Amino acid sequence: MCTDMEKSLKEVENEVVDEFSMFDEWLDKYEYLIELGKSLGDYPESDKTDEHLIKGCQSRVWLDYSIKDGRIFFNADSDAIITKGIISLLIKIYSGRTPEEILGSDFSVVDRIGLRENLSPTRANGLVSMIEKIREISRENL
Repeated sequence: MCTDMEKSLKEVENEVVDEFSMFDEWLDKYEYLIELGKSLGDYPESDKTDEHLIKGCQSRVWLDYSIKDGRIFFNADSDAIITKGIISLLIKIYSGRTPEEILGSDFSVVDRIGLRENLSPTRANGLVSMIEKIREISRENL
């Protein structure tokens, strides 16, 4: 079985687009996001600090990371179920990638699945903040 890290970033992005295209209605896509959020690993209460809080999100979103063999592994949590699904989607795509791979991405996958256009303005701003934080972490670890 091929793990996501053995696939190129483009392959994983295309798989996400395919997964979302299976659903005709956005209500079903939101349900899928909620399920993704439930799949996030445990996030320690002790890490729910201002240092890990993503600024610019209406909901609280904490993002932490570790580096192993030159790859960034993200861990996150949110106090809102849709937002938790959104950050889990980004982690599914970008965790385990090198900083160069992440910075080489245009993050257009969120537009290809129609995510940004189907979010409320505050959630869309939060999505942008999440992407910017992932980019910032990647730049810091080049």
